Amino acid sequence: MTSEFDLGALLAERGAERYELHTKYLNPQLPRMLHTIGFDKVYERAEGAHFFDADGNDYLDMLAGFGVMGLGRHHPVVRKALHEVLDLDLADLTRFDCQPLPGLLAERLLTHSPHLDRVFFGNSGTEAVETALKFARYATGRPRVLYCEHAFHGLTTGSLSVNGEKGFRDGFAPLLPDTAVPLGDLDALARELKKGDVAALIVEPIQGKGVHEAPPGYLRAAQELLRKHKALLIADEVQTGLGRTGDFYAYQHEDGVEPDLVCVAKALSGGYVPVGATLGKDWIFKKVYSSMDRVLVHSASFGANAQAMACGLAVLSVMENEQIVAGVRTTGELLKSRLTELIDKYELLSDVRGRGLMIGIEFGKPSSLKLRSRWAMLQAARKGLFAQMVVVPLLQRHRILTQVSGDHLEVIKLIPPLVFGEADVDRFIEGFAAVMDDAHSGGGLMWDFGKTLIKQAVANR
Repeated sequence: MTSEFDLGALLAERGAERYELHTKYLNPQLPRMLHTIGFDKVYERAEGAHFFDADGNDYLDMLAGFGVMGLGRHHPVVRKALHEVLDLDLADLTRFDCQPLPGLLAERLLTHSPHLDRVFFGNSGTEAVETALKFARYATGRPRVLYCEHAFHGLTTGSLSVNGEKGFRDGFAPLLPDTAVPLGDLDALARELKKGDVAALIVEPIQGKGVHEAPPGYLRAAQELLRKHKALLIADEVQTGLGRTGDFYAYQHEDGVEPDLVCVAKALSGGYVPVGATLGKDWIFKKVYSSMDRVLVHSASFGANAQAMACGLAVLSVMENEQIVAGVRTTGELLKSRLTELIDKYELLSDVRGRGLMIGIEFGKPSSLKLRSRWAMLQAARKGLFAQMVVVPLLQRHRILTQVSGDHLEVIKLIPPLVFGEADVDRFIEGFAAVMDDAHSGGGLMWDFGKTLIKQAVANR
């Protein structure tokens, strides 16, 4: 007897319970937070760089699912590949054979990754980082990995050990024996390397928290120091990789940089099936997998599954055929230049930075007395409230979804889908300018919302 399951009927019957179900069975703070800031929307469908609600209103997506939706939502080529792989009825994950799709995706991925030779497939960015940490420690025989202050590399225990944000680490000690160094500080790196126990430095070429780029020449100089001390360079490209910054990898913006290990994930999934990949040099992989006895010394139960591999192959095909990287470079330069032009117009806007379609908008202390007093009031309650005051009306009034770049930061991070176009740039700039006009008027709904945020911040102390 064949069992029946109607997913559409289930969603039609109980989809309206979405927030209640999360409150009761999942993280109870998520719906609470969404209700508080007015983000408790009900999205019915999505396409490309847009969401749609039940009334057909479209929302511009400037988050791309934290970078997962690199090609936008439901790209037809990726969707077709997923249907095809399901219909093939492959003998997947037998664990004791070698299916073709993982090898084909590794081959395709390595064509974009000069100086790297092999790939391990897992299921997420944090798994890719965990793999790199394990491989670096084993290959060098050393225990310690250096990371940069304010870095974000994931939230599992190993990757949390190289996470530079205190708020994520608190309460989860003891972690692994790792040490933070300031991004761009070669002297600090050299001091740690001289101790002789460092396996690697892991670094985001552009940090997601605050959107801070490694200074020019830093990655190459760090690589030279690491090689001198027989340590490895790990490039975390989980968010910056696959075209996000206007090159296939962000480290490729600097000549001569050849990481020993590279972590990718997010956009490789096509937005459908979770996948992570750790790319590395041949000698590292051969040292980890040094004999048949060690064939399963590092593995993942769902790693290299056919659905994820098919999505990854489709993503790379689209990137090549539709010249996604070149498009990101052009659109990113347009978006950044349009935003930079606004700095002289708005005293609350202090900086615009980033590469490609990874852009940080930073707010700072205004010069006029009236705005300065309001700014000081917000800062006294909690740093980061002004950025939240911008994010909320962008969604509520202009149907543009954005995010504050990190806790206690006055920075909004823009990471829209890589298919983001000129019309989307125009829409964002129009909405953002309207919100900034309101903020500089010295009154209105935006500052009323600010008072609400202040009360909540004070209550939570």
